Amino acid sequence: MTSTERVDSSGVGLRSERGPILLAVMLSIGLVAIDATILATAVPSVVEDLGGFSQFPWLFSIYLLAQAVSVPVYGKLADQRGRKPIMLFGVALFVLGSVLCGFAWSMPALIAFRLIQGLGAGAIQPIGMTIVGDIYSVAERAKVQGYIASVWGIASFVGPTLGGVFSDYISWRWIFFVNIPLGLAAAWVLLRRFEEKVAAKTRHQIDYAGTILLAVGGSLLLLGLLEGGVMWSWDSATSIAILAIAVLLLTAFVFVERRAPEPVLPLWVLGQRVLNSANAAALLVGVLMIGLSTYVPLFAQGVLGTSALVAGFALAAMTLGWPIAASLAGRIYLRLGYRTTMMFGAVIVVIGAALLLTVNSGSSVLYLALACFVIGVGLGFTASPSVVAAQSSVNWKSRGVVTGANMFARSVGSAVGVAVFGAVANGVVARRLGSEHGDLEKLPSNVLAPAIHDVYYGAAAAAVLLVFAVMFMPNRVAEQPRD
Repeated sequence: MTSTERVDSSGVGLRSERGPILLAVMLSIGLVAIDATILATAVPSVVEDLGGFSQFPWLFSIYLLAQAVSVPVYGKLADQRGRKPIMLFGVALFVLGSVLCGFAWSMPALIAFRLIQGLGAGAIQPIGMTIVGDIYSVAERAKVQGYIASVWGIASFVGPTLGGVFSDYISWRWIFFVNIPLGLAAAWVLLRRFEEKVAAKTRHQIDYAGTILLAVGGSLLLLGLLEGGVMWSWDSATSIAILAIAVLLLTAFVFVERRAPEPVLPLWVLGQRVLNSANAAALLVGVLMIGLSTYVPLFAQGVLGTSALVAGFALAAMTLGWPIAASLAGRIYLRLGYRTTMMFGAVIVVIGAALLLTVNSGSSVLYLALACFVIGVGLGFTASPSVVAAQSSVNWKSRGVVTGANMFARSVGSAVGVAVFGAVANGVVARRLGSEHGDLEKLPSNVLAPAIHDVYYGAAAAAVLLVFAVMFMPNRVAEQPRD
């Protein structure tokens, strides 16, 4: 049976019919990818119009929180109801949030509408990746993963550019309005061209208790990690209470899931070697990505003295290396296996992190970009095969949950990275100046450089841990049938 016939028997369509579906998935993921960068360059315009400078960090935190905690829920629903309705719901919710953001009249209103956007984004990325896992065989996914990764690479250039153009020449509100035609186009193609065979409808028992415990406990955990040391000190009563309640709720979640007939996040996900390795790798990828995206531009501007645009291009070197490696990774893991390919990538990440440690105030921005490019190549060889391996290890009925868990692990990694790297940087500042400094951008270069350099040590440690996480991935994973 050919891959085309196999896909057709699973109810998703022949090779010639999958192109528009892939395009719609890429367009949908592109909405989320561009939205991750487009707002950053427009913050001054937003604050000037709406006020609320002290609240603007919540525009990013609330979005990340909503996206992260909703991912596992959408993954389970996609396994129960099918991918199409959940994906369309996510796109609709994202477009609705975009419309509301565009008409926001105050900073609190904009933050609330960003919450709606985040809930939509929580469905788009994991379900989009799940659809790709459904309609393409393992061999075909090798190339398609490169296409998906290229979306993020393009977004790293397009997002900041569009954000600057809209805020300087039109209005920051068009940052959100531009999502409307793109979202509608993606939804229309999915509605018309994407057909899937879902098992005969049965009565599903919704895991309400597990969903609530995961959503609230996960939100508090991420909130504590994101805002600890920022909105409140780590040893404050607020920080301790938030993290303690989060641990209690997530512990209760584990007990509930053990007895739930259809758990929102089955505990077997935590007991399989393939999934544990893939999720551990995803968590560390999230740590590395947030470390680079936050501190590389800051180093380029504050220490090397470049413009914001040049600093953005230095970081974009990482997102350029990622899709190149992801498109090549398939040829390697099909021949040599998953663990070999991922180990190759993890070692490249370590090499890139070592290069990053040699960057100093006398380095050129091109050298900084080279280190980011090498890390991006390593991440492409590591992250893409891990997703394919995880999806291949389960059948259709569990693929949504597995993909959602992988995306959730990456989100948690980003939150952990924010907390750890922020604590490291603030610790250096405290030693140098005698107190913590809330705005790293205003620090003198002789203080900023060692603060960020210590963050790079943290990134190097995460790269080494990535090598160990990859060791547990089997070299071969038997692809499971649809049913």
